[in-house]
Amino acid sequence: MSEKVVLHYFNGRGKMESIRWLLAAAGVQFEEVFLTKREEYEKLLKDGALMFQQVPLVEIDGMQLVQSKAILNYIAGKYNLYGQDLKERAMIDMYSEGIGDLMDLIIMFPFKPPENKPAHLNTIEQKAKDRFLPVFERGLANSQFLVGNQLSRADVHLLEVTLMLQELLPTILSTFPKIQAFQDKMKALPTISKFLQPGSARKPPPDEVYVKTVMGVLSHLFK
Repeated sequence: MSEKVVLHYFNGRGKMESIRWLLAAAGVQFEEVFLTKREEYEKLLKDGALMFQQVPLVEIDGMQLVQSKAILNYIAGKYNLYGQDLKERAMIDMYSEGIGDLMDLIIMFPFKPPENKPAHLNTIEQKAKDRFLPVFERGLANSQFLVGNQLSRADVHLLEVTLMLQELLPTILSTFPKIQAFQDKMKALPTISKFLQPGSARKPPPDEVYVKTVMGVLSHLFK
């Protein structure tokens, strides 16, 4: 690579974690700049780095990319994780959008008040079992990948979201054998295996410190 890739976000998962996963799957090294204070976020705004006043922000190839979907699309296209043609890309996008919907439910869980968490967890479980996981199980019925005959961003996202689901609901994949087998194959890929090892850039489940930091830096969103 001609220049380093730099990620600007919190020291936690959120919307940046899928970007970390995709870069890691592609074997791309990156640096991270963590937001810990609102002043750091405001400086990015003042410098004009945040087109829509939002993070994640990724510096790559001389660009300052924002909007997580645009960032993921660029990385996938650059590193051959976006299918062989437009039809495959459309399928990858559909799977990825569905995974993103499920991911958003999980990402919001730590920010729910304690009294609302049981109901939100029940929503995650119900929607995962009824709407999302059956789709992925069918998609993997006759192939080791969701789309075509090679790894795509949809596969990387599916591994990420199913591992996150299991953190909250350990037995949720018990009736989805294809997804379980898919997980095993994905974990064996060298770049994925490396990312799953202790000490990697993969972030742990969100804790109170992460939630407090996000709410402090992005205080305008939590009023």
